[in-house]
Amino acid sequence: MSRRQRVAVLSQAGMPDQIAHLDDRVDLTVCTEEGLADELTRCDVLLLWDFFSRAVRPSWSDRATVRWIHVPAAGVDKMLFDELIDSDVVVTNARGTFDRPIAEYVLGLVLRHYKQFGLTQRLQDSHDWRHREPRTMAGSTALVIGTGPIGRATAALLSAAGMRVTASGRTRREDPELGTVLATEELPEQICGFDVVVLLAPLTDQTRSLMSADLLARMRRGSYLINVGRGELLDQNALETMLRSGSGPLAGAALDAFDDEPLPPGSSLWTVPGLFVSPHMSGDDVGWRDRLADQFIDNLNRWLADEPLVNVVDKHLGYIPGAT
Repeated sequence: MSRRQRVAVLSQAGMPDQIAHLDDRVDLTVCTEEGLADELTRCDVLLLWDFFSRAVRPSWSDRATVRWIHVPAAGVDKMLFDELIDSDVVVTNARGTFDRPIAEYVLGLVLRHYKQFGLTQRLQDSHDWRHREPRTMAGSTALVIGTGPIGRATAALLSAAGMRVTASGRTRREDPELGTVLATEELPEQICGFDVVVLLAPLTDQTRSLMSADLLARMRRGSYLINVGRGELLDQNALETMLRSGSGPLAGAALDAFDDEPLPPGSSLWTVPGLFVSPHMSGDDVGWRDRLADQFIDNLNRWLADEPLVNVVDKHLGYIPGAT
């Protein structure tokens, strides 16, 4: 780049320590949501350090000068809108950063369910010595909905634990790692064949409410649902109704993503029988912010050297091609 680049960082908490040293190479500035509209007309690069922010759309104008937006998250659904999609602005994400942590988290959730750890803790709290015979994972079946890097890592780890894993994506195909991938349209007929279903698809117009009331009702008797993707992939009301009534096929569910985050203290989801709630933390292991910063810096080096960026999102699809 012949001209010194202006890099704006959207962060309500101030400049992240991990990237503050970049000010010797670029004009680095931090802004809040309130100042984003002005900054979009001045900067070349925008780093959405607050990656769940929805402030880009209301701050956008025809005078925007930004040419590259980096979202340090796996999904970019919360910040895509028509004007941005139709523009020449490049959008990149944090593909590859969360694969192993989320896969381990899913494995932990499956183990918690199969080995009845939650019940054991409750019995311990009440000093109740109650022997049981929990299930084994070996030989049971799992469906991973989403064939991107996180889905692949999850499928591999569940397979290593002895589960027979099938993946589902947009289209039916043979995959060298995953075997036969089921098409989304096959799920109503096929979902009854799985003991565990894991939601990891990107959130798009096609996947919103993918796990509908009808699909939930078609799941195998005694099965377990895990959502570590986006809350909007699932009809949360239908899930709550099913678990509270006890009349559906599900033995329980674990949610790490919700329609509204943070989940309000008064939400009825906190008290749903058989539902494990966690605060969207499946990918956030120790050092995750450092890795996100390193990934951005690597791409910034490419940007400054006029080299192609990595992890470029197809804005019309809403994800990186080949990552579903």
